[in-house]
Amino acid sequence: MRFKLRLMSLTIGLSLFLGLMSSSLGQERKNRLGSLKAAEELQGTIRVSGAWALYPMLVKWGEEFRKAYPNIRVDISAGGAGKGVADALAGLVNIGMVSRDISPEEVKQSAVYVPVVKDAVFPMMNEANPILPNGLSRKGIKKQTFLDLWIKGRGMTWGEIVQTGSQSTDAKYRVNVYTRSDSCGAAETWAQYLGKKKQEDLQGIGVYGDPGLAEAVRKDPLGIGYNNLNYAFDLKTGLPPKGLRVVPVDLNENGKIDPEEDLPSKSRAIQAIASGVYPSPPARDLYLLTKDGFKGLTREFIQWILTEGQKYVDETGYIQLKKTQVSAALRMLGN
Repeated sequence: MRFKLRLMSLTIGLSLFLGLMSSSLGQERKNRLGSLKAAEELQGTIRVSGAWALYPMLVKWGEEFRKAYPNIRVDISAGGAGKGVADALAGLVNIGMVSRDISPEEVKQSAVYVPVVKDAVFPMMNEANPILPNGLSRKGIKKQTFLDLWIKGRGMTWGEIVQTGSQSTDAKYRVNVYTRSDSCGAAETWAQYLGKKKQEDLQGIGVYGDPGLAEAVRKDPLGIGYNNLNYAFDLKTGLPPKGLRVVPVDLNENGKIDPEEDLPSKSRAIQAIASGVYPSPPARDLYLLTKDGFKGLTREFIQWILTEGQKYVDETGYIQLKKTQVSAALRMLGN
């Protein structure tokens, strides 16, 4: 009798367990179907334009977002932060990519924005620079020299920068300074690092776009310019593009390049940014901006970027936001 009661108890318990498992699996299946249905219902086009600094990241996000929502198309074009802001505020695109601080004037025009990743601007030089072997890689360049070149417009030779005797006054080693001709966050950020506020404060030969500026310096052994993180370093190799290198900057101005100031690779550069060795500016947050608030498909995309999309940040070569920044951005979306 006792055996029969135990057997009945076990049978009832097993039936209840299987029933609960079936119910749980059924609910999970419903959830999956519900998500799939939501993905099928979302359709349309999201248009994005703006900062070169954010362009590689948005391309990656656009590709991955479409895998989850195949009926949504994400059209992305670069052209500088200024274009991104202007296009978004004019209603020409849904989202503007911005690589600088948003101005009070833009906020008055109903600009709404959230940070999405972090990167930095780096001074760049030609790897065939004739003075590089003569102490430049060991001594580096101080901030004052950048001020002389880009802000004061002082004509200098590479020999003068490194103090290499007869080469210091030799005109054939004159520094050729390059800057951006398009309205962009990289130029404004570089100007802020040098104590100014606007891109117009920078002097030099104007070149359009991040790729264009990199190419100008690559072709000029005596050139110096600046590029965003993902143009200063190749995405696949993690090294500067062929023909270029990051200018060795004496950040603590002790007269030499310390190991933490030597940035031969993207991984070392990211480490310097994350640790604060590389200052802010030229390190900075990157933003996505719209007019009158993120709504509809745009809101879905931004919410995905701040949640699921963050797992693609590291592999694309950017730096993730702090958790407090992500939480604050999600609250702006109403989450």
